[in-house]
Amino acid sequence: MDINRIYKKWLYATADLDLKNQLMLMTEAEINDAFYQNLQFGTGGLRGIIGAGTNRMNIYTVNKATQGLCDFLKKQKQVQVPSVAIAYDNRIKSEEFARSAAGVIAASGGEAYIFAELMPTPILSYAVRELKCDAGIVITASHNPAQYNGYKVYGSDGCQITLEMAESIQKCIEQVNIFTDMEVISFTKALQSGAIHFVPQNLLTKYLELVEQCSINPKILQETDLKVIYTPLNGTGNKPVREILKRAGLKNLMVVPEQEQPDGYFTTCQKPNPEEPAVFKLAIELAERIDADLLFATDPDCDRIGIAVNNGRKYTLLTGNETGCLLLNYILSQKTTKNSLPQRPVIIKTIVTSKMANLIAKEYGVRVIDTLTGFKYIGEQIGLLEQKQEEDNYVFGFEESYGYLPEIFVRDKDAVSTSLLICEMAAFYKSNKLTLLEELKKLYEKYGYWKHKLISFSFEGPLGMGKMQAIMNNFRNGSITNYAGLGVLKTDDYLNSITVNRETLKKDSLFLPRSDVLLFLLENDCEIVIRPSGTEPKLKCYLTVKSKGNDGAMQILAALENDLIHKIELC
Repeated sequence: MDINRIYKKWLYATADLDLKNQLMLMTEAEINDAFYQNLQFGTGGLRGIIGAGTNRMNIYTVNKATQGLCDFLKKQKQVQVPSVAIAYDNRIKSEEFARSAAGVIAASGGEAYIFAELMPTPILSYAVRELKCDAGIVITASHNPAQYNGYKVYGSDGCQITLEMAESIQKCIEQVNIFTDMEVISFTKALQSGAIHFVPQNLLTKYLELVEQCSINPKILQETDLKVIYTPLNGTGNKPVREILKRAGLKNLMVVPEQEQPDGYFTTCQKPNPEEPAVFKLAIELAERIDADLLFATDPDCDRIGIAVNNGRKYTLLTGNETGCLLLNYILSQKTTKNSLPQRPVIIKTIVTSKMANLIAKEYGVRVIDTLTGFKYIGEQIGLLEQKQEEDNYVFGFEESYGYLPEIFVRDKDAVSTSLLICEMAAFYKSNKLTLLEELKKLYEKYGYWKHKLISFSFEGPLGMGKMQAIMNNFRNGSITNYAGLGVLKTDDYLNSITVNRETLKKDSLFLPRSDVLLFLLENDCEIVIRPSGTEPKLKCYLTVKSKGNDGAMQILAALENDLIHKIELC
């Protein structure tokens, strides 16, 4: 790739004055980083730093991706007038990117349905289905830092696209010249002509009415004096989350004022991610003043949610696995009590999500479907249930990375509906003189202390991808026989679709989609999963341990973490 030639072409052809100024001021190192590759389009769409260049999120990379999507819909799907729903979050340039994408769709002879204000990702998933669109686009970088933005694509089923569809769209994108092959109609002109429509306001009303029906104990929030603190982290959750909790009757809800209104710079938290303890600092300070029972945070596009629980004089943050297992147990136990559990109930979770969920499900006679990492696979399984007319058997789906789905009218993780169930669950246990921590302890004592940790290793720049691949190849070759003294019993290689029993060396086939994922089943129910991230230049390692007590589990987890870090450093 002739980076300097591409840079000069951008410098000459760019009409956007801000981007042109950035290009003129770039150093050689900055030019190399901005142009050494095109932003890769995968199942998570595009995600990158905002700025000028082929490796950046800007009006040209957004328009090129949109043109490729339109071409894909026309050729592969044989859609003459593609219809696409579009949502955007509070990030820098999100609305600009969304409106420009709508202009590309209009210029391609399609119809765009865009929200009039920022909107959570799960509501876009619902809109695609409700409006019977061919695809959906969300302009968001989820929980990444402020300098990032992204572009997620959804299929007509409301799910994030599969790998096969992403590869087909990528091929169409590659055929588009970023400066000469795209026509963009101005947003105002396309709106007047009817090629762009604002999403009807009653769609949000219908969505909230469906969320209300997810309640298992509908009056509990009215009857229980639960004190709750909420932070939308300056994102899209503020209005819909507050509205659904108001409808449910929650009396004492306070929103962190510094994190209430949209702010693409995230001035109060560098990483607006509910998995990060730092984002709860302001919420905890407010909670301590009013002695709140529960506090929760939703990420900027409001598909993930994290919680903290009053523990006497301090607040304890729960992991995604702990919250998911609490919700699962609450849903199954209450539906069993009310005799509302389906005859053949099903839950869906990812392979890196706590196996304590499998034990809880087993007690209630619930079938568990395990999928690869990524909520798109959970949505895909719901679609397969629907094809067999078994969608009513779906009870719950979740992943360890703070994503939950208690309903099927959305096909992606949904922090709006989950916020309702979390508050309802906390109120239910409070009415029974229990905290969520006390209920969690009961689960641990019953099913064992399952502890988990995600370790991420960053590999930025042109050499990063090659380094990650070398590490994966090293772990894949079968030379490692134990981790922290725990022997490897079985290796699942999802890239090659084989599982290997390390004692007998017997090989069997795996029946999940191919993906660059390695799973090592260790002694004593411990486990390690390693995979490259699909949206960031990171290698992600998921550790699982089980013990009879909390201290023992944490000691094993620490030993496993140290040994894995050492092995990766040696690669």
